[in-house]
Amino acid sequence: LVPSLPVINPDRLKTAKALVDKAVKLRKVFSVQGPYPVIRAALWARGWVERRLPHPVQKTPTYSCVEEEDGNDGENVDDMYDLMSRLVRNETTYFYWTTRRDNIDCRSLRHDQMTNHYANAGTFTTKVGLCVNLRNLQWFDTADPDTFFPRCYRLGAEDEKHAFIEDFRRTACTSLLQYVVETKIKMLVMQSLDKREYNGAILSLSLSAELDNKEHRSVGPEIINTALHVCQEFLSVLKHSDIDVTAEIPPSVEEAQWAEFLKHYYMVVHKGKLIRGSSVFVERCQDMLTRLQAVCPQLDTDGLKNIWIIKPGAKSRGRGIMCMNHLDEILALVDTDRALTKESKWVVQKYLERPLLVHCTKFDLRQWFLVTDWNPLTIWFYKECYLRFSTQPYSTKTLDSSVHLCNNSIQKHFQPSRNRHPGLPEDNMWSCSQFRSFLQREGRETEWESVVIPGMQQAVVHALQTAQDLVEPHKASFELYGADFMLGRDLRPWLLEINASPTMACSSIVTARLCPAVQVDTLRVVLDWRTDPSAYTGGFKLIYKQAAVEVPQYFGVNLLVEGAPIKRSRHYRQSFISNSPLPHQVHPEKLSQSQVKKSQMTSTCPKREHDRKAERQNTCPVRKSCRSVACEQPVSVHTEPQKKAQRLGLHPACCTSEGKQQSIRHHASHTSKSFLSQRSSEPRHKISSRVFPSLQGPLPTLEVFQLQPNIVTGTNVCHNSAFLSHPTTHKHQLCLNSQRQVKARHKGELTEEHKYKRC
Repeated sequence: LVPSLPVINPDRLKTAKALVDKAVKLRKVFSVQGPYPVIRAALWARGWVERRLPHPVQKTPTYSCVEEEDGNDGENVDDMYDLMSRLVRNETTYFYWTTRRDNIDCRSLRHDQMTNHYANAGTFTTKVGLCVNLRNLQWFDTADPDTFFPRCYRLGAEDEKHAFIEDFRRTACTSLLQYVVETKIKMLVMQSLDKREYNGAILSLSLSAELDNKEHRSVGPEIINTALHVCQEFLSVLKHSDIDVTAEIPPSVEEAQWAEFLKHYYMVVHKGKLIRGSSVFVERCQDMLTRLQAVCPQLDTDGLKNIWIIKPGAKSRGRGIMCMNHLDEILALVDTDRALTKESKWVVQKYLERPLLVHCTKFDLRQWFLVTDWNPLTIWFYKECYLRFSTQPYSTKTLDSSVHLCNNSIQKHFQPSRNRHPGLPEDNMWSCSQFRSFLQREGRETEWESVVIPGMQQAVVHALQTAQDLVEPHKASFELYGADFMLGRDLRPWLLEINASPTMACSSIVTARLCPAVQVDTLRVVLDWRTDPSAYTGGFKLIYKQAAVEVPQYFGVNLLVEGAPIKRSRHYRQSFISNSPLPHQVHPEKLSQSQVKKSQMTSTCPKREHDRKAERQNTCPVRKSCRSVACEQPVSVHTEPQKKAQRLGLHPACCTSEGKQQSIRHHASHTSKSFLSQRSSEPRHKISSRVFPSLQGPLPTLEVFQLQPNIVTGTNVCHNSAFLSHPTTHKHQLCLNSQRQVKARHKGELTEEHKYKRC
C-alpha cells in the first residue's frame, strides 16, 4: 500500500508562499535550537519564518510557559508554520538562537546575520576564566576584586596551588584569632544573663572552667602566638617591608610546625577544645583583627571553620561541587583526578561562611544581564531577579550540599526540612519583590536600591571589562547571561559565577513569570532598539555604554617585529669582491678546517661545476660573461717561489724565477679560472672602475709545468676553491692577449679565439 500524502489546502499554500516571500525579502528567517517556545512564538508574531536546523529539537519543558492558540478555521497553526519552514529550507538564516555557542560558527557569520552567542565568551563564563580574568582588573579599573569576588585559585597551576596553601594557613590563623575573641565575648554575655533564668548557661561556664584546668583536653597557648606572628608577617609583606631584604630568609614557620598548628586548629575550632590561658591574648587578638580588617575585605565573611568550595572548572548546575575544611582532604581530592588537574580545571574558592540568611536558611540570587556590543561595551541590566533557597537550615557544622548549594538542579532532589520556617516558599524560590518585602519588615528596604543593585551592576561591569579584549565581537550578535550572587550580612553582593545560556525552564511560579518575560524583552532590545533607540525595551535598562575605541588587530600576547632585509647594491658587492683578498692570498696555516673541506668538496666535482656553468652560458651569455669577468681579481705576487707554489698546490721544484707569470686551464671541464696580478701603477688602458674596478692593469699569463695529486684526498686539490685542478701532468697555459678580449667578454661577444686552448 502506498501511504497517502496529506492534502494541502491551496489557499493555505498560497498564503504561506506570500508570507515566506515577504519574510525572505525582509531577511526575516530564523533558526532556533533548544527548548525555547517563547522565542519561536515571539518571532512568528513579528513575521519571521523558521528554518529548521538539521539537529533534532529537544522536547519542551514539562512546566508549560506559553498557552497554545487555535487557528481561525479550526486547523492547527503549527501545520502552517511547518509548511512555511519547508519553503525556506534552502534560504539563508539571519537570526540564530541556540543553547550552545558551538552549534554555530560565530566567525563565519556575515555582517547581517546575528546569533545569541559570542565567540570565546568562555573567558568569563567558566569558573577558571572568571578566576583568572578578575586578577587583571587593576589594568581596567581602580576597584579591588576582593571586594566583590571571593578569593579563588586554580589548583592545576603549581604556583596558584602554593598560593592557596598559604591562604588556607593564613585564614586558619585569622579564624583562630576570631575564635578567641568571640569565645570571650560569649562568656561575658553569658555572665551578664539572669542566673535564675539561665542556670544551664552558668553551669556550662563552670564546666568550661573545669575543662580549662584539664591539660589533656586543651591546647597550649603557643598556637595563638603562632597565629599572631603569621598575621604580623602578612601585614609586613603588604607594606613591602621585605622589599629591601636581599638575603633569602627561611620561613618563620616550618612545614612540620604548620602540620602541628593545623592539627591543633582543627581540635579547637572544629571539635571545641579549649586553649589554656587564651584570655590573656584577647586584647592582642582584637588589635590584630582590627589591623587586618583594613586590608582584608573578606575578613567578615571568612568565618571560623575555614571552609572552601571546590568546583570543577567547566561544569554547571552545581555538578561536582563540594565543600571542605581540611587542607589535606582538598589536595587529596584534586590529586585523584589527574585529567582535570593537568588542564587546570579544578577551582577552589573561599566559601562565604557568614551570608545573609532568610529565616535561618541560605539563598543566592540569579540576575540576568544582556550584552549587545563589545566595542563599545554595551551592557543591559534586567530589573527583576529571583532568589533560590536551600531545603535545610544553614549550619557550618555540616558540609552537606542540601545546606550550602542553592542550585535548583540540586535542591529539587531533597525534601524540605521538618523544622523549615513556614515563611519560606515550598518551591524554594522568591521574586525580588518578595525579598524586598522581607527587607522592609527587617527595616532595611532602602538598602536594596542603595547597596544591592549598585553592587551587582558594578560587579558585572568589572567582570566584562577584564574579558573585553578576549571575546571575539560580532556587531549584529548579542548574548544573555545569568550571574549568581550571594549577599553578606551587610547586604554587600558577592559574585559567584556567570553562566552562558541561563536556564529558561519554568520550574516554579516565579520562573514561569520571569523567564518568558526576559526572553521577550531580549528580542525587544536586539531587534527593536537597534533600529529605533526610542523603542520599548521592557525590563532591560542600559547601565553601561563605553566610548567607542578603535582597536588594532590583536594576535595574542607575543610581540612580532616585521620588516624587509636590506640588500646590498650590485656596485657595492663588486667593490667588496674586488677589494677583498682571495683565499689563495692567505697563508695555508691560517685557513680554517671548514674552508679546506669546502675547497676539497668543490674540487672533487669538476664535472658538475662544468655542467652548471655550461647551462648558464647557454641560457644567458651576457650574464655568463659578466660573471666570468667579475671573478677576475688582482693578485699580488710578492712572496718567494716556494711559498707561492705551496699556496697554489704545486710542486716546489716546478717553480721558475720570481715574478714569472704562468697560467693553467682545467683539463676536463673547459672552465676558465683567471688570476690577475696586482695592477701596475700606470695602466696601459683605462677601464671604467665604476663598472669593473677589478679589471684595471695588465693581464698576466701563468704557466704551470707540473701538478701533483693531493696526498689527503687523492685528487688534485688546491687550498683555494678557485683552483680546480685535474689529475694530469699536461702543461696548461692561460692566454689572455689584450684588453679588447676582456671588453668583448663584457659585451657578451665570445668568439672561438677567446676560449682557452691547450698549449
